[in-house]
Amino acid sequence: MFKRLKELSQTELNGKKVFLRVDFNVPFLRQGYGGQALGETYRIKAHKETIDFLISAGAKVALVSHVENSFKDMTEEINKILGYRIAFEEDVLNPRMESQITLFENIRKYEGEEINDSGFAEDLAKNFDLYINDAFSVSHRSHASVSALTKFLPSYAGFLMEKEVKNLNKVLEGPPEGKTVILGGAKVSTKLPVIQNFSGKADNILIGGAIANTIFKFKGLNIGQSVAEDSEIEQILKEIDLNNPKIALPTDFVISEDRTGKSTPEIKPVQDVDENQFILDIGPETAKQFSDIIKNSKTVIFNGPLGLAEVEEFSSGTKVILDSIIRSEAFTVIGGGDTLALVEKLGLSDKFSYVSTGGGAMLEFLAGNRLPGLEALGYYD
Repeated sequence: MFKRLKELSQTELNGKKVFLRVDFNVPFLRQGYGGQALGETYRIKAHKETIDFLISAGAKVALVSHVENSFKDMTEEINKILGYRIAFEEDVLNPRMESQITLFENIRKYEGEEINDSGFAEDLAKNFDLYINDAFSVSHRSHASVSALTKFLPSYAGFLMEKEVKNLNKVLEGPPEGKTVILGGAKVSTKLPVIQNFSGKADNILIGGAIANTIFKFKGLNIGQSVAEDSEIEQILKEIDLNNPKIALPTDFVISEDRTGKSTPEIKPVQDVDENQFILDIGPETAKQFSDIIKNSKTVIFNGPLGLAEVEEFSSGTKVILDSIIRSEAFTVIGGGDTLALVEKLGLSDKFSYVSTGGGAMLEFLAGNRLPGLEALGYYD
């Protein structure tokens, strides 16, 4: 049975040691003159409701996450975002937990984490009373702190986890009429199953970024030096009806001879890309066509920029589409790591009906696949 944190009373939480799985894996930027900053804060802020509930109930909270490098230098920034004085400890297997809230070092430093080792999970559980999974964004991983740990502790879904499931279910199970799915970004293989799943569940599937490049390459068109995935996804492409009128591909692109924005960008139709050029954004005609579709949509799902949006010269198409989504009267859901960073940079995080913290997890859920983290919490029972 899918048990939720809100079902627990203050009495049941007071004094308990809680293993809280979060996702604080955000970019950490070292700037000039010794300055440091987090490249994206939305995912950290999204856990605050769960953390506040536990702290107010008198629980002692262990924040556990993975990260590319180390949390040691990030703790002060996380303190500012969450509004707590968070202690930092290196070893979650031997926790002191002298403070009410403690951030532990990268969970993936332990060999047993990514192989979902039950023995490692049992060792993790020994020092805790409860397990809360609030990290939807990693729940597509069969990792010990996501899946195996539920075998050894009473386990619950946090508030963020519950919101993610509710809102993604809403767009997944809602009627296809007026539903538009927009897919971009670089991880093509994760997006193709979503196209398959929504072929009969949406009116429109709008495609840009490296997914469009890969499809054009598959069709035999020249994409120059553009990012695309190779033959291993050809079988998936063969299973998708690319002539389906619901699937819309770009008709023009922003092209350049380098990816830095130093060379003067050009607007070209699909068939005119040269061998030494990069496709780096959708063109203005495509942006207009996509915007007209969005304007008449009732539900919009967006995952992944439609170009190299981190470079200003190649961000226009994605910005136009985001603006169209915001201006629409649709129920709007966006997600993906690059997408989160971009909308936060633009100050748009509060302009959508729901902003998912999931990238791969969001796509797996929308593709109709079972997520190990949700399965471990009894969601599919």
